[in-house]
Amino acid sequence: MKIGVLDVDGHNFPNLALMKIANYHKQQSDAVEWLNHLQRYDKVYQSKVFTFTSDVKTVVQADEIIKGGTGYKMYGDLFCDDTEPDYSLYPQYPHAYGFLTRGCVRHCPWCIVPKKEGAIRPYRDIETVLHGRKTAILMDNNVLASNHGLQQLEKIVDIGCKVDFNQGLDSRLVTDEIAKLLSKVKWIRFIRFACDTTMAVEPLLKAVEKLNKYGVKNYRIFVYLLVNDVDDANERCKILKRLGVNPFAQSYRDFSNAVSPTQEQKYFAWYVNQKAVFKATAWEDYRSKSKALSSRQSFVR
Repeated sequence: MKIGVLDVDGHNFPNLALMKIANYHKQQSDAVEWLNHLQRYDKVYQSKVFTFTSDVKTVVQADEIIKGGTGYKMYGDLFCDDTEPDYSLYPQYPHAYGFLTRGCVRHCPWCIVPKKEGAIRPYRDIETVLHGRKTAILMDNNVLASNHGLQQLEKIVDIGCKVDFNQGLDSRLVTDEIAKLLSKVKWIRFIRFACDTTMAVEPLLKAVEKLNKYGVKNYRIFVYLLVNDVDDANERCKILKRLGVNPFAQSYRDFSNAVSPTQEQKYFAWYVNQKAVFKATAWEDYRSKSKALSSRQSFVR
């Protein structure tokens, strides 16, 4: 069979489902390639991760089109989930990609994971994910809440591979013992946490303090910052700025994608994520200048 695969979100991050599908079909001696809209296929797999990503408008020529992914609000298990990924789809990315655990113990209202994956459970071994590579981007949603996850962290330390938990760790679960373990991990770049609400500030501060005790510097800590109410997000951001950690602001979006981020949320996220601006300017000053600039531009038009 002739198989086409389509990464609707683009090629900015490897699509793990498509990599597994590609390898599965290659094992069946099928021909697999990125979708060419000028070609016709026996079957096309179309994957979308984000609900806000625009769907494909060009006609897909195929006898069968299979859509999947959170972006299409499809949460079922992948039929070939145990298949190893085909990394040849994304040769520009050198890391291994995968999960050690699936699910989460939390029920944050803005997070799809509890609905999509349910309670936390063991999933993979780090050596299976690495599959011969030396570094891994791990997409676990709450690895610290799992005994299996903690055992895998110990194994990561033992084998000496470099990792990045790109969804962030749960600061509420960072005990002294876990902080010591995290300090021994070889991180690709950052240890990541989140500070999405005011209630998350105190646990984050305690986690940072524990990590400092074991030699982790604040510039190695990266913090996701959900932006809904901008003034509230700014107060959290001021605390992170004083700490010297690396905040990354993300404008709030609901799953229905019915409400788009406001202009102020976008301004604030841009301000936080442009580090030269963020370090040199207070948000209040940046906001007043931005509004003045917007007014002048509107007047000129």
